[in-house]
Amino acid sequence: MALDRMIEAIAQKQNPTVAGLDPKLDYIPAFIKERCFEEYGKNLQGAAQALLLFNCGLIDALCDIVPAVKPQCAYYEMYGWAGVKALHDTIAYAHDKGMFVITDGKRNDIGATMTAYAAAHLGDTDVEGVTATAFGSDALTVNGYLGSDGIRPLLSVCKEKDAGIFVLVKTSNPSSGELQDRILQDGSSIYATMGNMCEEWGKELPGRYGYTGVGAVVGATYPAQLGEMRKAAPHTFFLVPGYGAQGGAADDVAPAFDQKGLGAIVNASRGIMCAWQKHGFDEKDFGQAAREEALRMRDAIVSRIGPITL
Repeated sequence: MALDRMIEAIAQKQNPTVAGLDPKLDYIPAFIKERCFEEYGKNLQGAAQALLLFNCGLIDALCDIVPAVKPQCAYYEMYGWAGVKALHDTIAYAHDKGMFVITDGKRNDIGATMTAYAAAHLGDTDVEGVTATAFGSDALTVNGYLGSDGIRPLLSVCKEKDAGIFVLVKTSNPSSGELQDRILQDGSSIYATMGNMCEEWGKELPGRYGYTGVGAVVGATYPAQLGEMRKAAPHTFFLVPGYGAQGGAADDVAPAFDQKGLGAIVNASRGIMCAWQKHGFDEKDFGQAAREEALRMRDAIVSRIGPITL
């Protein structure tokens, strides 16, 4: 099961974090942009190539200490076909460096359309009897608020391709409570109901370490709900956004973990990508700045949750 591979990498590196690759041109050092614009022009292709080179530099700096990366589709799609190619090439480069890849696409549809999303991001595409891999990520974020019709098409692909999903449960944005905190007639919140559904869907993708292939997105900005969901969904692995730039800290994410230091992987994007700007590094040392920030994040979380054991 795909999340088993991620869990093993977390334990091996003693690092329950994922680096979000959500690059904006403002985050990218000038020398990279200048090189790409000179070669391709100040256009979509030049911008997309700058994203890719920046990502590769970050991956090179992080691959031996951080188990996973999480590219967010929107930051690539905005550059059209060239940006989508940069996403593909980023995923391939991360895999070549031994990293687990979570594509943050938040896909949400039903039936044949969701099957197509699953094939695109996690599986294979059939071209009149010839199969090809489009993106080949290890896991995909999805929106389960269309119900089981939007999740079941993914489960069969996950079984076949050894992939996983992370379902939005309690998101980190300030307005998430407008819908997710509402109480249903049975007295449970909407987000808790979604967490219970993740537990049920996960029964089809059992894992070796007590967690299934159906994970949940639960934000660091709501630590009480993290603890609540850890107890209510003991077999569901959490992807925890909101660390760093959005305000989450080690104490906030600690409730997501079990007694073995497992149960969650915590995402930081801007804090790592922009470390060279925040801490006054020379732009050519952006990779080293990212590495030092990733190590600080790792040490802060592990000092709070303790050693990670399988």
